[in-house]
Amino acid sequence: MYCIKRKKQWSEKVFTYWIEAPWVARAAKPGQFLATINSPKGERIPMTIVDIDGDTIEILFQVIGKSTLELSRMNEGDSLYAVVGPLGNPSELQKFDGPVIFVAGGIGVGPVYPIAKKAKEMGNKVISIMGARSKSLLVMTEQMKEVSDELLISTDDGSYGRKGFVTDLLKEVFEREEKPSHIWAIGPAIMMKFVSLTAKPFGVPLTVSLNPIMIDATGMCGVCRVYVNGKNRLACVDGPEFDGYAVDYDSFMERLTQYREKEAIALKRYIEAEG
Repeated sequence: MYCIKRKKQWSEKVFTYWIEAPWVARAAKPGQFLATINSPKGERIPMTIVDIDGDTIEILFQVIGKSTLELSRMNEGDSLYAVVGPLGNPSELQKFDGPVIFVAGGIGVGPVYPIAKKAKEMGNKVISIMGARSKSLLVMTEQMKEVSDELLISTDDGSYGRKGFVTDLLKEVFEREEKPSHIWAIGPAIMMKFVSLTAKPFGVPLTVSLNPIMIDATGMCGVCRVYVNGKNRLACVDGPEFDGYAVDYDSFMERLTQYREKEAIALKRYIEAEG
């Protein structure tokens, strides 16, 4: 159970795994996530459900700390201790009157892809915008092209697509005659903040997906608190999607760094012990 059926390495720190998890695969919907546990003493790692193929689920992740480094060192045929999910609420999708814009920053393309795919299947016109610091950090461009009527790409250094940021491309889409009906933006917190600032004057509804620090991911621990419309919400059970204009991004970004020192110590000890 929870066997890694396939493994793909996109870059030094970015990986896609296809994991056998039939119960999760049968119940999961776009917008939801799961938690993986590498070993009996391992921590839960929240992961987006990128796609489903029969009894197999696809995840995309980036090595950040000890647990994700440990996960990246597992190989095809290895099995995870547990896969918990699906968790969170699915995306609220419908057939919109105008185009739907999907903005993905970095590996935010992982959670964007299943939502864009479903929106396209429902008959929506899908305009996707992807951004990364450089060409080497872009992943899943072909998959996004397949589910998009139009795919726009930017890189900070100009090594692929347009030089600049996703907000530059978003502004250009807003300048067109055809008005978008909805926006989904998923990626680094700072990117979602500036997408919100860019889109707000145009009055187009915006949904963002938040992935804060989580422990149990079932609403019991309260660690994944985020402030939305001035109120405490739990990303794991109230989200992960929220109104992008109502999120307090500054407090969200601050909470993302609260365990950075402890995470660095854990990573250092793991590398010293395992190499």
